[in-house]
Amino acid sequence: MFILLILGCFIVASILTVILFIRLPKFGKTPQGTRLEKILASPNYKNGKFTNVEHTPDLTEGVTVTKVMREFFFNKNPKVKPPVTIPSVKTDLLHLDPKINCMVWFGHSSYFLQVDEKKFLVDPVFSGAASPVKFTTRSFPGSDVYSTDDFPTIDYLFLTHDHWDHLDYETLQKLKPKIKKIITSLGVGQHLERWGFSQDIFAEKDWNEHVLLEEGFTVDTTTARHFSGRGFKRAQAIWSSFVLKTPSHNIFIGGDSGYGKHFKEIGNKFGPFDLAILECGQYNANWKYIHLMPEEGVIAAEDLKAEKVIPVHWAKFPLAMHDWDDPIKRFTKAAESSKVHVLTPKIGELVDLDKKQTFSKWWEAIS
Repeated sequence: MFILLILGCFIVASILTVILFIRLPKFGKTPQGTRLEKILASPNYKNGKFTNVEHTPDLTEGVTVTKVMREFFFNKNPKVKPPVTIPSVKTDLLHLDPKINCMVWFGHSSYFLQVDEKKFLVDPVFSGAASPVKFTTRSFPGSDVYSTDDFPTIDYLFLTHDHWDHLDYETLQKLKPKIKKIITSLGVGQHLERWGFSQDIFAEKDWNEHVLLEEGFTVDTTTARHFSGRGFKRAQAIWSSFVLKTPSHNIFIGGDSGYGKHFKEIGNKFGPFDLAILECGQYNANWKYIHLMPEEGVIAAEDLKAEKVIPVHWAKFPLAMHDWDDPIKRFTKAAESSKVHVLTPKIGELVDLDKKQTFSKWWEAIS
């Protein structure tokens, strides 16, 4: 009887600990009020959650949760992390020539754009982890050479969806004084408001909405094939890609997405693009519908009618079971038979958007 009492107390304590933990500010908040009313009225919100345009199962046909868990726990891949420190470059973002149209990638899906004298930042994660529990999914050594102190004032911050590897509480708290305007997906604003951001500074949009940022600068919210969620309840905020048009450039900001017909539809409606920024890592054949396989990334770039493509969503966090450098190897191999020009900068290396650059295969030196 005493043992059962102790066991019961332990179970109750564990449950209370979990409940208290997920109520921490970093988990954000589920939509409510007028925001919830807009979500409920969305054509993309059905049966209590946002849904993809195409049927998108979490797992590939024939794959079970048991199979995925067995591979995760018992098929450990020693090459999921780089064997040495990842090389990087520290570009001085605070003193960039404002006339240069450029991009700087920070590993995974975080990157900075300066176009037509405006500064943009996408999905910044500089806390060193892509998880609510910081000792898990740590960033690779060498991939975190930038901190929030390295950034100038950001004219427009883009947040594609609310997954931990794209929406980072700690980073946004530190960047808050530098952010003028936020462009994000419907539902994400509830997290931002809990974190102290004024609703006045963000445009929170459903798919297929048009936003005039200022004269000559527009954003169109476009579809993606993915999901969302920071806690137990998934898909309460939508996941988006964005079309950013400036006076001189047309740029596709991909976010996370599996392959689908939407890439060709976006290309036909908004293309051609000077630059497409597409994910190429953290994929698995077991969940092929929610992330691009590397070869599909090249096809997506072609569908978008992109002149140049930068493959991201790799080289920082071990979120899948493939070799850490497998994404870029497969992507660049597939691109050899494509007309799309692939840019492969090191983390922090300056990409001049007005030049046709060629970067080294830097990952080969540490494979």
